[in-house]
Amino acid sequence: MSLLTEDRLGISGAVGQKFELRRNWTEDNLQQVFRAAYEQVFGRERVYTSGIFSSAEALLRNGSINVRQFIAILAKSEFYKERFFYNKSQVRFIELNYKHLLGRAPYDQSEIAYHVDVYASQGYEAEIDSYIYSPEYNEAFGDYTVPFYRGFKSIPGQKTVGFNRLFSLYRGNGNSDNAQYGGKDSKLRMRISMNLANPITPPTVTTRTAVSNAGTLHSAPNKGDSRIYLVEAIIGGVGTKVAVRRSRQIYSVPFDQLSEKYQEIHKRGGKIVSISPAQ
Repeated sequence: MSLLTEDRLGISGAVGQKFELRRNWTEDNLQQVFRAAYEQVFGRERVYTSGIFSSAEALLRNGSINVRQFIAILAKSEFYKERFFYNKSQVRFIELNYKHLLGRAPYDQSEIAYHVDVYASQGYEAEIDSYIYSPEYNEAFGDYTVPFYRGFKSIPGQKTVGFNRLFSLYRGNGNSDNAQYGGKDSKLRMRISMNLANPITPPTVTTRTAVSNAGTLHSAPNKGDSRIYLVEAIIGGVGTKVAVRRSRQIYSVPFDQLSEKYQEIHKRGGKIVSISPAQ
């Protein structure tokens, strides 16, 4: 891809950017790694991270952790959850994890379904680990390279839809993952569920009318995963010293509403006991 094409598509800032912490690093090298990590994992939200991860920075500086482990700390933090989990749909959370942690977009429904199952059966930290400690991450970044956007170039094993799908998620360095058209909803679910490529819309097209006319994600009803999960939870009195009557409840929840149900239960002071596919 030529520099002119990269500029026209608004991805020149995302192509060829690679930062790693090599042996005998200098303080300048370390600061570059910090900046690259915050930008990759948090995007524009990085401007609010000042001082929050000073302990993690110290661990990386003194060699107690490596870059991969530093990335894991960022993605498992409450800061990350507040930006990309609590207020997002389940599928949107997964596609952002692919973008932030593997530098690409999910290719098909099987990848989405896999991570829904990981979260449902093992929880939040296991979901994050499933990207960071995967063979793909190991081959692409290893222990000392900050994840970067790989999907704009040909990479081993990449499906041809990968470029288009990533383009729907990455709208330039100045764009926020929390301010894209569609809000908390998935940008890819409809196209993935129908096994269709995403159209490429240049980042300069920002109005609702223009995006809608481009036919990106709002031209047909959702035909996504129809599986149902049983969520067992204890409601009332969890985590408090006050004697409050508790009740055990079981909810039948479509997979694309799991995130909303988790949030509802937690807001009510509940605790999720188990999550399992409905038979």
